Amino acid sequence: MIRVFIADDHAMVRMGMRQVLREIGGFEVVGEASNGREVLSSPLLDACDVLVLDLSMPRVEGTEVLRRLHARRPELPIVVHSMYPEEQFAKRSVAAGAVAYVSKDSAPQALVDAVRRAATTPRYELMREVQEQPAREGEAKHDQLTQREHQVFVRLIAGASVAEIAAELDVHSCTVSNHYAKIRTKLGVHSVAELVRYAYAAGFLLHEPR
Repeated sequence: MIRVFIADDHAMVRMGMRQVLREIGGFEVVGEASNGREVLSSPLLDACDVLVLDLSMPRVEGTEVLRRLHARRPELPIVVHSMYPEEQFAKRSVAAGAVAYVSKDSAPQALVDAVRRAATTPRYELMREVQEQPAREGEAKHDQLTQREHQVFVRLIAGASVAEIAAELDVHSCTVSNHYAKIRTKLGVHSVAELVRYAYAAGFLLHEPR
């Protein structure tokens, strides 16, 4: 029996995952969380074999949850399950500590397979598979962003303020502002509105900003 902890801010998504895992058999959902702080503070993480983590989490965003958990419990297999496109986030997620990345556009079986492999396959093998995926042709401007700048970039295009991002990352607002300045320079934009337009053109957003 593979024990799974599900972290997603949408109750319907968590319910759907529970149902799929129950119907397939061989899995037990031992815990759930609807925001990043709940994940980080839950004692039920100690009872799970695999954590399924959404990146779009309130209070503490998913990438920061991933970073902190990997530093605290590097042996815990974390499967990222996110709406963000795989080609944009898979390698960065693995670099931050995940063992697999599954887009929410994928069939449910893809997530089931990823969870099963995360519980039974050595971490280094899973991470190597993602890291060895073919790179996109040519380096995009956002590929120049550091992990922390990428975190700030993702939260900014999601509509979070500098103060909100600072609270999530547990850093000073000035630190986030400095990251934002570097992001603008690297991406060649001058405002959040331009940043959002860049994100849409680069495939980070599903809907064109108005």
